[in-house]
Amino acid sequence: MAAAGPIYLYTGPEFGKRNEAVDAVKAAHKKQFGVIDEHSFYLLETPFSEVMTILQSGTLFSDGVCVVCKNAELIKKKDEIQMISDWLKNPEPSAILILVSDEISVDSKLEKLIPTANRKKFWEMFESDKLPWVTSYFSKNGYRIQQGAAKLILELIENNTQSLAAECSRFFVLFPKDHEITEADVDSVLTHSREENAFSLFRELANSADAAPVRLEKGLQILQKIRLSKENSSVMIIAGLASCFRKLQDWHKRGEQAIPQAMLQKQYRSAAKVWTMGQSAAILAVLASTDMEIRSGGSQMEDVLLQKMLYEIVIKNGAQLSTLSQEY
Repeated sequence: MAAAGPIYLYTGPEFGKRNEAVDAVKAAHKKQFGVIDEHSFYLLETPFSEVMTILQSGTLFSDGVCVVCKNAELIKKKDEIQMISDWLKNPEPSAILILVSDEISVDSKLEKLIPTANRKKFWEMFESDKLPWVTSYFSKNGYRIQQGAAKLILELIENNTQSLAAECSRFFVLFPKDHEITEADVDSVLTHSREENAFSLFRELANSADAAPVRLEKGLQILQKIRLSKENSSVMIIAGLASCFRKLQDWHKRGEQAIPQAMLQKQYRSAAKVWTMGQSAAILAVLASTDMEIRSGGSQMEDVLLQKMLYEIVIKNGAQLSTLSQEY
């Protein structure tokens, strides 16, 4: 695979399959060159010029270099694209660059520099494929799972194969192979004994029994726990919350038909008391705006922007602080 060209572009929200593709390129490069230096950068944190310096310098102590560059959607400046173009004219034979993005597309000028064979978009699974994927994953590992339990997993976990595989694997440690996984098992493992994530954060924010200041305080505590955990990506937090608020919109439209799982109906019934249909739409705009601010502003303000986002969701019900100054 590495022999096909020195540059690759893998985009899209299906992290699991996308990461497998990156690993396959690395493995092929190691097979061809032996011991290689591996580097991974986020363009939110590292200037692209530093990435190119490593590629152009090569290595004195290894047989090759592999650089994975994340947030590739941020490569837009003329000089950055020119740096890649110049490097591709005379690259180090043992150096490869893998560009990765959660977005579907990157700048068209950048995309044109990459051979078609080395580009791939990793789309989310179709809805019709998600349930079979979960049941198949359990089956391949020697387990049975009730359909309701599989559906509940899909409601609780971000629907990319990486997250699903990681969470489903927890059941293999906790239960013998002759045990059929039930909804109660899923609720116990993924709701009560798991680390905090975007979905547990939403559950706390949507607790209509608490006043807004209390929900905000608890939400900020959960956010802090998430940021200190291994699943601390702001992209994943925002994507998970967006998924929940889209479901809430569907609940406002269709009621219990929108969410057949009894365990989740109570949660969304509570959420519907907290936010109206219009407020849910406004909150989705808040989430999108925060995502853009974080991607463009770097990591230094990331936690502040996430905290501001929760304030806008809980206290302002979707009104953005940038517009509030007009009221005074």
